[in-house]
Amino acid sequence: MRRCFVCLADTLEPTDRSIAYEDGVRRRFPVACASCGVLFERGADEAACWDHLAAHLAGETFRLAPDAPYGLDLYTLRTAATRLARGIRALSEDDRAALLRPHAERAARGGLVDLAAMPKAPVSLGVLCRPDDLQSVLGGLPPHAAWTRDVAVLVDAPEAPPETSALAGFPPGAVRVAARPLAGDFAAQRNALQALARQTWMLQLDADEALSPATAGLLPALAALAKEGAAVSIGLPRRNVVDGVLSDVYPDVQYRLNHATVRFQGRVHERPDLGGDWRRSIIALHGSIDHRLSRAHVAARSIRYEALDPGRGRVEEAAALLQVYRL
Repeated sequence: MRRCFVCLADTLEPTDRSIAYEDGVRRRFPVACASCGVLFERGADEAACWDHLAAHLAGETFRLAPDAPYGLDLYTLRTAATRLARGIRALSEDDRAALLRPHAERAARGGLVDLAAMPKAPVSLGVLCRPDDLQSVLGGLPPHAAWTRDVAVLVDAPEAPPETSALAGFPPGAVRVAARPLAGDFAAQRNALQALARQTWMLQLDADEALSPATAGLLPALAALAKEGAAVSIGLPRRNVVDGVLSDVYPDVQYRLNHATVRFQGRVHERPDLGGDWRRSIIALHGSIDHRLSRAHVAARSIRYEALDPGRGRVEEAAALLQVYRL
């Protein structure tokens, strides 16, 4: 197994983590996914593991059995459930405590509910773009009126205050366009966009990224789910498509759905500043951000980023992005 059977990340590593079950049995696993945290035996069959987990995520409750071909705590169970557009609820205070302190030894158990049926938190949509992309960005917004009533577009241009833009499906004043020069600092630009949010949470996208309205429609429920687990940042897989070909850099999780109070750090390859506490974030697997790139852009981007922030431009990523996706 090269990729994790839950999140498809190629971040498998040796571990000495154990799972303690309700009947008192404790089981040690030799392999873990460094991304989602699921555990399994060496030589485990990817399809068999996922089929078993998916079957047990279909009911109203989940209880990890000692004979399951994998191990996971409630934090990882929450991630796995999102792949089937489901959410989890802690069944006891002990379970909730384990959820807030991943990766706990306590075997996962929880109530299950469809995300579509869960309470929702209001989410703004924010988009970063260049002047040449503005009309294309505005033209792609109407389908998102089904799940958000607040959109902010921030253009890389001389400073200009927000102005409303009338778009089909949105109420008056819902869509605003502002401008601010990027000036080589991506975190600062994202933070300026974040400050334009009028809802509790904001999803940020770039002009060359897309998220289907069906996938985005579940984000308000995911935001509410994150709040229940004291999380303020949600990562989504990103599909890097280079000249029409899916790159091997996947899932390339991007933490783009954040509580409005969260700010980003890093001039390039910026990420939410969670004070070093990754437990305040979760990963959702119900859909992916589609990122359209050209080979020329991939080559130029790494060089540009390295010049902006020496040592942090990830120059090696250019070659990785040109590798075709493989399991």
